Amino acid sequence: MIGLIKYRFWLLFFTAGIISFHCTYSQDIVLVIHGGAGNIYKENIPDSLEVLYRLKLEEALNAGYNALERGSSGLEAVKLAINILEDSPLFNAGKGAVFTNAGTNEMDASVMDGETLNSGAVAGIKHIKNPINAAIEVMLYSPHVMMVGDGAEEFAKSRGIELVDPSYYFTEKRYQQLLEAKEREANQEGMRMETDIMYKFGTVGAVALDKKGNIFAGTSTGGMTNKKYGRIGDSPIIGSGTYANNKTCGISATGHGEYFIRSVVAYDISALMEYKGLGIQEAADYVIKKKLKQLGGEGGVVGLDTKGNVMMSFNSNGMFRGYIKIKNKPNIFIFKE
Repeated sequence: MIGLIKYRFWLLFFTAGIISFHCTYSQDIVLVIHGGAGNIYKENIPDSLEVLYRLKLEEALNAGYNALERGSSGLEAVKLAINILEDSPLFNAGKGAVFTNAGTNEMDASVMDGETLNSGAVAGIKHIKNPINAAIEVMLYSPHVMMVGDGAEEFAKSRGIELVDPSYYFTEKRYQQLLEAKEREANQEGMRMETDIMYKFGTVGAVALDKKGNIFAGTSTGGMTNKKYGRIGDSPIIGSGTYANNKTCGISATGHGEYFIRSVVAYDISALMEYKGLGIQEAADYVIKKKLKQLGGEGGVVGLDTKGNVMMSFNSNGMFRGYIKIKNKPNIFIFKE
């Protein structure tokens, strides 16, 4: 009788262990992405172009989700999703990066691991095909968080990251945007972004929650058209453009970087969740639609909390965005709903 009781006890203990293991390693997987925010009106985007945007966002979501479903880490999902957006001339990152005042392309990117808070970033790079890949290498294989310019590229080369000739980034659309910006500047209109109906912040980003319950966030950008003097925005700055913490959430931002830096937007959302107990949507809306807007900042964020709740908040007229929770069923949005 005693032996039977012991057997049942150990069977119960073993079963509980299996259930606990399952709960720990079978977290629902989710991926959310953005492709920039700004003055994006449906009447100004031809149907054919809207289809292209939707297809590319869908491709990025499916690629990242498939990686998560295979059991890959959220880092791999973020990388795959952002690579697809970086390789498309539709977005201001990688291939579609905008031009600086000097006629060059200078890109920034960052990534963060919500479990360890380890981070990596690159800024002011001109030859790296996929900036997010370089940021990941900085995070994983260096003692540093941020590298810039030639040093970042030297490190990337040592890690086998693909480099390209600057001509790779040239697109006629982006070049014309530079000429138009310079003309406005010459007419003393400066960078009157709010009056440019097609102006948008084309930064791309992704946040993933993997099967182990870990959150990863990444952001990649070409910066601002006609930027000068080595200007760097919020995208490579941990806590401003990117943040991830398994205690709260993962965030990727897009918008007028100077305001996002001053407001430490990504971390502020996490802090409101941790210290005030706000939900991710409530915290993001408070930061983006109230605090940031009061300062004059425009843009948006996407994110996930530890339970897989999706957040997409912006104070502009539109934001290329989407999420996926079920295989082959991505949800894509562009305009205000």
